[in-house]
Amino acid sequence: MARADAPAACPSCGGDARRVFTPPGIALLATPLRGLLDLEQRSAHEPAVVSEKTGRPRPHAHHPTPPWMLSH
Repeated sequence: MARADAPAACPSCGGDARRVFTPPGIALLATPLRGLLDLEQRSAHEPAVVSEKTGRPRPHAHHPTPPWMLSH
């Protein structure tokens, strides 16, 4: 780990090459998912200010309850 930033030998020409480290599999993610991960990381440090709710409210559904349970 201490030599991670040291140059390495290029496998094709044998010259010094800069080492590049990336998280595994990030380049293979779908673009929308990658965008959401970036948004999540940004919002952890700089959350966006929301002034109003967007979208539609979810419908209120009454689920059947057994007759021995009290319901509202």
